[in-house]
Amino acid sequence: MLRIALFLLTNLAIVIVASITLSLLGFEGYLAANGVDLNLSSLLVFCFVFGMAGSVVSLLLSKKMAKMGTGTQIIEQPRNTDEKWLIETVAELARDAGIGMPEVGIFQSQASNAFATGWNRNNALVAVSTGLLSRFSRDEARAVMAHEIGHVANGDMITLALIQGVVNTFVMFFSRVIGHTIDRVVFKTERGHGIGFYITTFVAEIILGVLASMIVFWFSRQREFRADAAGAHLAGATAMIGALERLRAEQGAPSELPDSMVAFGIRTGGNNMMRLFTTHPPLEERIDALKAARY
Repeated sequence: MLRIALFLLTNLAIVIVASITLSLLGFEGYLAANGVDLNLSSLLVFCFVFGMAGSVVSLLLSKKMAKMGTGTQIIEQPRNTDEKWLIETVAELARDAGIGMPEVGIFQSQASNAFATGWNRNNALVAVSTGLLSRFSRDEARAVMAHEIGHVANGDMITLALIQGVVNTFVMFFSRVIGHTIDRVVFKTERGHGIGFYITTFVAEIILGVLASMIVFWFSRQREFRADAAGAHLAGATAMIGALERLRAEQGAPSELPDSMVAFGIRTGGNNMMRLFTTHPPLEERIDALKAARY
């Protein structure tokens, strides 16, 4: 909770600085001189509240939604040796990472995958697919769990959700500034908002949203490298590389998980433009990064 509060305060400070900067640059006066009556400070605060609200609510509901979306069954009492091993392994990794014991679950999927979610690093959720448990060696599966524990320990879910909130804020803000300006200057609307405002704002939100998503995806790819490094530290670099190599061998296999929950995101690469819109770096880059590091 403290991490969320500090991040919200940081984001609020960003909004305040942005408001002051726009005022110092005379942006609002420039708009007024061209017949555009718009209170930028009030608009910025409005966009901040609504932009952050969706991200924070999604973060707080992430565990429940993940369980529902994947059909994850929480292991309350181990029923077999695999479940007992999984519980003990996650407990050991969580202790080594300095976080509380997360809930541990299994979901039905032939794809080799896993995910971690939750707003509280001491009460998170770590889940693994049946396909991964059946095909990976114990060392490789342990490395996968270490990667997921790394996400939790690094606070990645919180950080990415709140980055998304900041991005939402500025997409809403600038799209409305553009829409309001076009409505006043081009469509000559004098009072309220005409159809030009709504059409322009809608188009601007789409364009700015696509551009802004590239920022979010970039942060997402960087957190995968950090989680790999955490996995190598907790489970050993050899095991972490082995798990990624195993995933590379299965590259192209279908996954039932949405991108936001894909742990080891098996990606086929694609052209450079499409790679800007992926949540995970190519497996080759992740393997090379681990080989280049010293643990």
